[in-house]
Amino acid sequence: MRNRFVLSFLCIGTLLLASFARAEDGYDMWLRYQPVANENLRQEYQAQIKQIIAEGNSATIKVAVEELQRGLSGLLAVPVTQTALANATAGRVLIGTPANSPLIAALGLKKKLVALGNEGYLIHKINTQIIVAANTDVGVLYGSFHLLRLLQTEQPLNNLSITSSPTLQYRVVNHWDNVNRLVERGYAGLSLWDWGTLPEFKNPRYTDYARINASLGINGTVINNVNADPRLMSDQFLKKIAALADIFRPYGIKLYLSINYNAPRAYGDLDTADPLDPRVQDWWKARADKIYSYIPDFGGYLVKADSEGQPGPQGYGRNHADGANMLADTLKPHNGVVFWRAFVYHPDIGDRFRGAYDEFTPLDGKFKENVILQIKNGPIDFQPREPVSPLLGSLKKTNMMMEVQVTQEYFGFANHLAYQGPLFEEALKTDLKVDGKNSTLANILSGQFNKSTLKNARTGMAAVINPGTDRNWTGHPFVQSSWYAFGRMAWDTSLNSDAIAEEWLRMTFSNQEKFIAPVKKIMLESREAGVNYRSPLGLTHLYSQGDHYGPAPWTADMARADWNAVYYHRAAEDGIGFNRTGTGSNALAQYPAALAKQYADLNTVPEDLMLWFHHVEWNHKMKSGRTLWEELVDKYYSGVNQVRTMQAEWDNIEGQIDAERFAHVKALLSVQEREAVRWRDSCVLYFQSISTLPIPVAYEKPEHDLEYYKMLARTTYVPDPWHPAGASRVLK
Repeated sequence: MRNRFVLSFLCIGTLLLASFARAEDGYDMWLRYQPVANENLRQEYQAQIKQIIAEGNSATIKVAVEELQRGLSGLLAVPVTQTALANATAGRVLIGTPANSPLIAALGLKKKLVALGNEGYLIHKINTQIIVAANTDVGVLYGSFHLLRLLQTEQPLNNLSITSSPTLQYRVVNHWDNVNRLVERGYAGLSLWDWGTLPEFKNPRYTDYARINASLGINGTVINNVNADPRLMSDQFLKKIAALADIFRPYGIKLYLSINYNAPRAYGDLDTADPLDPRVQDWWKARADKIYSYIPDFGGYLVKADSEGQPGPQGYGRNHADGANMLADTLKPHNGVVFWRAFVYHPDIGDRFRGAYDEFTPLDGKFKENVILQIKNGPIDFQPREPVSPLLGSLKKTNMMMEVQVTQEYFGFANHLAYQGPLFEEALKTDLKVDGKNSTLANILSGQFNKSTLKNARTGMAAVINPGTDRNWTGHPFVQSSWYAFGRMAWDTSLNSDAIAEEWLRMTFSNQEKFIAPVKKIMLESREAGVNYRSPLGLTHLYSQGDHYGPAPWTADMARADWNAVYYHRAAEDGIGFNRTGTGSNALAQYPAALAKQYADLNTVPEDLMLWFHHVEWNHKMKSGRTLWEELVDKYYSGVNQVRTMQAEWDNIEGQIDAERFAHVKALLSVQEREAVRWRDSCVLYFQSISTLPIPVAYEKPEHDLEYYKMLARTTYVPDPWHPAGASRVLK
């Protein structure tokens, strides 16, 4: 009897362990490497891949081999390891460069490789072996991840002939992490960087973080908040930061720091930070030399200056070029760069939309060659939908990179599903119509458009990401997809969000078509749903202040005009929207003439941008045949209905993926539906109170009156640790 009890106990324990082993928490993100579910295809892969040959011995080649061993062994469900050179080529994956691999050098690939640059790669099937070759070891690493991606998404390996190289030079992620480990706009736990245990303890998450980024070709990370703490440049922290740089280096990732412009004063060394003062120049030169003594391949600085209370050169009567160039000179001997943020606006400005353009276009051509202006995709602040910033179409002689946001500051934090791929694609495919030429934003960012005026342009994209100590890195499982989309589009700006969504789903969840089709539909609709129940038709910035989470379109009592929702929507008896035409702020004049003409005409402006540029009468006829008021109401209700459809479609895939992530997303969709209804009812009732028009009878009536929703905005607070309740508002 006792033996039977022990046996039963062991059996139950074994089953429980198996259950725990099957549980998924999202930690592996898109690098899951689960066995290929299609058994026939898995056997086909097994027949084609049996060993890894790598002749180089650099740290980067070693991590490429480790990733291939990990990935191939998991996907094929049989060990695939590195072996010594063998005469037989059948079933081997050969990786390397012509410089470190005589076998690859003998294949005559040099001409093809030259065209791929320092980071590009090729994957070729030659007879019975797969070749992953590049000019550099980091290119080999990127190619290795691409090969694994083919298997993860169940692509055929016969007749492989792939070449790939990045569109943009700098593909950088930005953290808004603080020294106290709170993450501004993070929503996924504390900061990854445990300053108390570095440099002695190198958390394995740091390596996994590097793997995640390298798998997308991301080659830079700014590890701290742009509202920067000067202490990070001290010896105490540089020892810790150098340990992170050592971990990132084999993965091709350079480390950058956000800096505080007043650091010479903060350290007590000087009484000024004037960039034209020789003492300040010497201070920054010595500080750069110190940083490079710890981190020889340090990437450079990200700077938020003269913005939202952050110090900058204007405090000393200088301009942005003066400030950026001084720093650039101190970094140039070390091959470092300055990313200078163009997110600026001032209390006395008539239209915040105009801020960046008005400050930076007079400085075009005055920045040093190792300065890159980092410009937000839109002119305001990462809103659910913005027109492309006119600054991106105006600079002909200045290096530029676009900054987008993955962390969902204005998209429901980690509570809402809002795949950002369509937003990134929308921006990149916008044609700014500069001089009547092919001037999509992607074309401008790549440097191709300004070749005649800007030689050897430095190009790039940056994304504000939010990984924290949450096991799944991002809080909401689907925020991972936006990180993935950024990396893939930064590597290749021609990729579309549909294909990227499918790729991510296959790698992260399942290759089953019955799962892919409905969930991809959810993803591709999610951004538009978020726009519809928050700020349709070009409305913007209707959020409660400080947290940026709930609706508060009635906000009118903040200290600065442009911190108030009423500043943006301008709703009144005669209509709604911000007039930026020639009879208003004339911000439209900042765009190239052809685009300005399109946006200025109510008949040709895209309706989803209409209220960005026009103050429109409530009874204006829309393309649908409805009045503006009726269209606005319909959009708000459509947004809620879209979320409800997302819920139903998600419910239908139960059993097709692991129960843990299914349940997590299901619960979050319920939260999202509740909050979408609150957004809809708050905004519709508020705008109704101004238009005095009825909600059409076909729509369900709000459960409460307007005062109830105003009360919610006063008493309900979704905490952002950087903005505790009662603190003054700090914008990003």
